[in-house]
Amino acid sequence: MTRRSGIVSVAAPASKSASHRYLVGAALAPGVSRVRNTLESRDLERTRAILRAAGATVNALPDGWEVSGMTIPRGGDEAGGALSCDVHESGTTCRLLTAVLAAGKGFFHIHGAGRMHERPIGELVHALVRLGAEVRFERKPDCPPLILHARGLDPARCGGSLRIGMNVSSQYFSGLLLAGPLAAAPLTLEVAGDRAVSWPYVGLTLQCLEDFGIDVRVETRSDVHSAWRRNTVQGCRAVAAVRPGCLRVTVRPSKYRAGDYLVEGDWSGASYLLAAGALGRGPVRVEGLREDSPQGDRIFLDILRSMGARVETGPGAVTVFPSGLRAVDVDMGSCPDLVPTVAVLAAFAKGASRLYNAAHLRVKESDRIAAPAAELRKAGIVVEEKADGLVVRGVYPDRPRLAGDAVFSAHNDHRIAMSLALLGLGRPDGALDMEARLDDPSVVAKSFPQFWDIWRQIA
Repeated sequence: MTRRSGIVSVAAPASKSASHRYLVGAALAPGVSRVRNTLESRDLERTRAILRAAGATVNALPDGWEVSGMTIPRGGDEAGGALSCDVHESGTTCRLLTAVLAAGKGFFHIHGAGRMHERPIGELVHALVRLGAEVRFERKPDCPPLILHARGLDPARCGGSLRIGMNVSSQYFSGLLLAGPLAAAPLTLEVAGDRAVSWPYVGLTLQCLEDFGIDVRVETRSDVHSAWRRNTVQGCRAVAAVRPGCLRVTVRPSKYRAGDYLVEGDWSGASYLLAAGALGRGPVRVEGLREDSPQGDRIFLDILRSMGARVETGPGAVTVFPSGLRAVDVDMGSCPDLVPTVAVLAAFAKGASRLYNAAHLRVKESDRIAAPAAELRKAGIVVEEKADGLVVRGVYPDRPRLAGDAVFSAHNDHRIAMSLALLGLGRPDGALDMEARLDDPSVVAKSFPQFWDIWRQIA
């Protein structure tokens, strides 16, 4: 942390989404790779542990990890001796690696903790079965825990193409893209369903594949009756959202290319720090962010500006200044992780904000529609839950009311905990210690273990 001209400067955490993807790529690349500036969190621990168990060698470096890739993931020889793959509460680990492990050989026991055994994975599993995998759900249908019998992926079994819905998660699509290079033949994936949530995360996956030298063909069309046209990965990354039936990606059998990779800063994790600049008593500069990033949550800059915040950008950094905020109407479909953060910002704004197109938040680590609503009401904010989002009535120029004995719940969710830290800001007598008011502030370790240390520097 540095301070100059009244501006507090802090570093953005490394991108969690990119860290997962680049570690997977390195584990599948013959030879030795270095993946630098990876996020160190519980979720990434789970991804590294499973990649090691499946055959990769992963050793710590001062600034990241050295990875010796495996030929293919290897599981147990029989169902009773299936390789244990404990994803704990990491949905990213579960969905990406279920697809990647299915491209290997052997038996894998994929299981987790908490709400993970309630989070759906059915659409991905059904696609993997069509490609030749065998799956047995142990408890709840279409949810972990499950036994996966992998025998490699054979696209010929489904005519070389699959239509994958993205109503619930973009990670099904990303997982299959990461597994595609290990398949026996080219695999074409077309976006299906009635909407495509979190599309920019697929753009990040495509960028990862291109960086690792994978042969990827992206095609788009204006409507379902038009002809397909070749697009570039770079062009696809610039697309904020896609319409079902209007985008498809073909991945050809390829070898991942070992190399030296650098993970960029995380816009999701930085959102809390940037929001603190708008709500606190002094400006905050967050370094290590790329304004041209494929991460969907970079749209947070546009949301801040639309709420009236003063935002300045420079090479690799963003500065946000204390500002009076106004209500917004925002489609959160491409940036669902931002909903808790924007909901708290909306509580400080003038007017009623509407956040919509995020129904799939009901099946995250917590119900990320109900949880922010419940906690904001404790602060005297009027919040209306919708099927796909929230309406938050801000109290500007006042501040949310925090009774001296008020205790807030993190709902066992890292993003809820970090967003609630914002409630303590902007008070004449100094920021309130929201860490002490949360029932479990330690949940931030899932994605941002250093959060509270950094927060104390800027609050």
